[in-house]
Amino acid sequence: MNNEKTKVLIIGAGPAGLSCAYELSKKGFEVEVLEASEYVGGMSRSFEIWGQKVDLGPHRFFSKDRSINKFFVEVLDGEYTSVKRLTRIYYKNRFFQYPLKFTNVLFNLNPFTIIRILWDYSIQRINPIKNPATFESWVTNRFGKKLYEIFFKSYSEKLWGIPCSRIDADWAAQRIKTLSLVGAVLSAIRGNAGNKHKTLVDEFSYPKNGTGELYEKCASKIRSNGGKIKLSTPVKKVILNEDNVAKGVELMDGSSVNADHVVSTMPLTSMIKGLDNTPEQVKVAADQLYFRNTILVYLEIDGVELFEDNWIYVHSPDVKHGRITNFRNWCPTLYGNQNTSIICLEFWAFDQDEIWKMENGKLSEIAKEELGKLNLIPKHMEILNSKVIRIPRCYPVYETGYQEPLKILENFVDSIDRLIPIGRYGSFKYNNQDHSILMGLLVAQNIAGEKSTNLWEVNTDLEYQEEGEIKDVLIQ
Repeated sequence: MNNEKTKVLIIGAGPAGLSCAYELSKKGFEVEVLEASEYVGGMSRSFEIWGQKVDLGPHRFFSKDRSINKFFVEVLDGEYTSVKRLTRIYYKNRFFQYPLKFTNVLFNLNPFTIIRILWDYSIQRINPIKNPATFESWVTNRFGKKLYEIFFKSYSEKLWGIPCSRIDADWAAQRIKTLSLVGAVLSAIRGNAGNKHKTLVDEFSYPKNGTGELYEKCASKIRSNGGKIKLSTPVKKVILNEDNVAKGVELMDGSSVNADHVVSTMPLTSMIKGLDNTPEQVKVAADQLYFRNTILVYLEIDGVELFEDNWIYVHSPDVKHGRITNFRNWCPTLYGNQNTSIICLEFWAFDQDEIWKMENGKLSEIAKEELGKLNLIPKHMEILNSKVIRIPRCYPVYETGYQEPLKILENFVDSIDRLIPIGRYGSFKYNNQDHSILMGLLVAQNIAGEKSTNLWEVNTDLEYQEEGEIKDVLIQ
């Protein structure tokens, strides 16, 4: 294969698309990235607001994979720092340390609740649920009903917008696969020494100018390697030839771009429905899969001593938001000489939900009201500014039974030569950024003929992360 004569077209300049483009550009391929928005980084971009830098919500990443860590270090050229992590869970006007601290749990829960947790856990061990199919049954089976109700139910239903009894067990298996009640309690008793579970890491590396700096630098290196990145260039559809081989794309302006390979990070369902002559049964399958939206409300607070967490998981059912981030507690280079703090409240919604259609001013008022309910901000501190950002189709929803229509889409795409969907959107998988970066690196190796990896399997088994040197990097 003559790399210089092989053109790879990549739809989307997010983590998966840029990592793929970076690797291919280093190998000498002709690379062109088409991004619908005016930014690189996708959901991981950073931006300036009120004289400070922030991300699109909190983004933390933990990987033991050498290739991912090599990408991070190589692209950033040393422009990153170490951040101490503190996250807590807010439940019934109490804050629970995360990772669990034994004395904190005892202080926050009354003895009857603790007894109930242990009782439910014991009963579940004696009478386990066979082949749990839903998130509710999977977590209950692992932790017992009471612990599920306290630390899993409310937050998960806010995030997904459907009852936990309709969320597929895949969500639990992917996110909390290796965590157990016994392990968490033992870790809490010994102060979390030696804790290696990916969600319990207490320190991580972070780009000095925000998560998006990784992708801004990556884009710059791609261009230096001869690659092209075109922003504000939305793709209408992928073009197939008579032999069912991807040969390029048609843009929204009616023009077309030819290529030898097409790598797509656009939503899998949209990409497939946009193809010419897609079979009706495949379109029906695509219509059965759907995404969840995110609303981010940023507030500028007139003060610097707020709460000490990087972010807080809000499990309280009496507020609509599910997570709150304090960017003052990440990296000093984000806020510089500013004497204010920027926090971000996250809400989740579907297109038809009232809150998604709500005007920005009303959303800001809801955020301010809910912030007051949590008593996180000293009463003398004024809220100076607010900004609302809406991100459509952030999370692929794992509703029970989703695997069947997804498999139909996977088989259909596999029948098309030289069309490769990757990333959170492209593969319809709840990827962290490590998974998306890994997908990009692996598809580059596939195209170069160095490996032959089934990309649909990435993130279905997280054990791939168990190899290599441990390095915690903030890029979720």
